[in-house]
Amino acid sequence: MPEGTREFTYHLDKQFFETMESTDVRDANLDVTLTVVNKHDIYSLSFEITGTVTLQCDRCLDDLVLEINPSYATAVKYGEDYDETDEMLIIPQSDQSLNVSYMIYDSVVLAIPLKHVHPLGKCNRAMSALLRKHRSVKGGDEDAELMDNLMDDMDSIDTSVPGGEESVANEAPVDPRWEGLSKLRSDLTGSEEN
Repeated sequence: MPEGTREFTYHLDKQFFETMESTDVRDANLDVTLTVVNKHDIYSLSFEITGTVTLQCDRCLDDLVLEINPSYATAVKYGEDYDETDEMLIIPQSDQSLNVSYMIYDSVVLAIPLKHVHPLGKCNRAMSALLRKHRSVKGGDEDAELMDNLMDDMDSIDTSVPGGEESVANEAPVDPRWEGLSKLRSDLTGSEEN
């Protein structure tokens, strides 16, 4: 490639992830923009990826559509043998092309959170009910019973309005059990960060 800047665009769908033998990504609608700057025989590659991936929810097993927006940058130059560091990829002089599919795949996979779950109250209600029914609750375990009751309440709330948009404001007074759930979630989030 002559010195200067070139831009490449790609669209990724389900077929790309099947080719990469990914079992987590069920479907995708991703646009990739690759900008390559060749300056003094060093190629700077910059990837911008936007779109959605469809995964399986770990909790209810329904499809979970996640929006992702990762970016990745690296530099490539020719050398004697193949070598790779965090910032530079060296490829042999005999290579006339570079397959960037693994760089794109790694960028997408690293942008996906470890837990694939719907927001609370958005999981399949029938599956949530089955999970609670078959979960073993020890007698006298008030925390588990409280969580079951809160999950039942959340499953019974319809947070959508005509047209599919979520309700932004709820004029009814806040049930104190919701405050307990918020505190529990804050405690769990705080403990995960430590």
